[in-house]
Amino acid sequence: MRGALPGLSLALLAAERGARLCAIIHYLVHGQLAWFGLTIACVVPGYAAQLLSILWFRADGHPPGCWLLVLHLLQLGLWRRYWDVLWMRTEAREVLAQLGDVCVLRLLEALLQSLPHLLLQAYVVVAVDPAAFIPGISAGLSLVSLAWALVSYSHFTCLLKPGHLSLPAMALLCLLLWRTGMLGTRVLALVLFARLYSFWVFAVAGVHWLLMSFWLVAQQTDIVTQPCRWRLFNCLVGAVYIICYINVRPGPSKTKVSVFYAVST
Repeated sequence: MRGALPGLSLALLAAERGARLCAIIHYLVHGQLAWFGLTIACVVPGYAAQLLSILWFRADGHPPGCWLLVLHLLQLGLWRRYWDVLWMRTEAREVLAQLGDVCVLRLLEALLQSLPHLLLQAYVVVAVDPAAFIPGISAGLSLVSLAWALVSYSHFTCLLKPGHLSLPAMALLCLLLWRTGMLGTRVLALVLFARLYSFWVFAVAGVHWLLMSFWLVAQQTDIVTQPCRWRLFNCLVGAVYIICYINVRPGPSKTKVSVFYAVST
C-alpha cells in the first residue's frame, strides 16, 4: 500500500491537470473568453500550497535550488514530493513524515484550486452549455481528485494513531465513494441554486460560512495559537465547511459530524 497510494494520487493529479488544460484550450478555441479567464483564475490560489511546500523544504534542511523553484512555479512541486515518497528507501517514520506533508499540501491545494474549478465547470455544464463534454470531464476529475485528497488526509491521520495500521483497499474505496457522493450532491445543489436565484447563492453561502466559523470558534480549536492566525484559520475552515466536513480536532467526531449535517441540510 505504501507505493500504491502515492502512485494513485499522482495519477489522479496528472489526469486532473490534463483535463483542466483541455478545458482552458476548449474555451480559448471557442472564443469563450470569460470562462477562459475564470478557469485561469482558479489556478492562481494553488500557489499557496506551492509556497508552503517550498517553506517546508527549507525547514527540513533542504534549501530549494533553481530546478525545485521552477517546478513549484509550474505548480509541479507536489509531483516532486509524491515522486520522493515513491522512491524513498529510508525508515518508515521518515516516509510517514514525508507522506503526511504531501497529503496536507495536496488537501490544501485541492480546496483552494480544485474546488473552485469544480464549481465553475459544474455551473458551465448545468446552467450554460449542457453539451460541453470537456468541461464536464474536467469537473468530474476535479470532483474525484478532491474526494481522494480528503480520503488521503483521513488515511494519514489514521496512520498517526498508535496501533493503527494502513486501511484496506475496500475501506478506502468506501471512503472515496462517500466523499464523492457528499461533494457531488453539495456542488450540484449550489449550482442549481445559482442557476435559479443567481447571486443570491452568495448570500446563502455567506450565512452558512458565518454559522460554521462561529461554531469553530465555540469549539476552541487549538491548531493555531496566535490570535490573528487563529481567526484566519477559523474563517478559512468555515468556508470549507460550506462544501465538506474536516475534523480539525483529535478525538471522536460523531457528534460534530451530526451537528454539521443538521445545520447544512
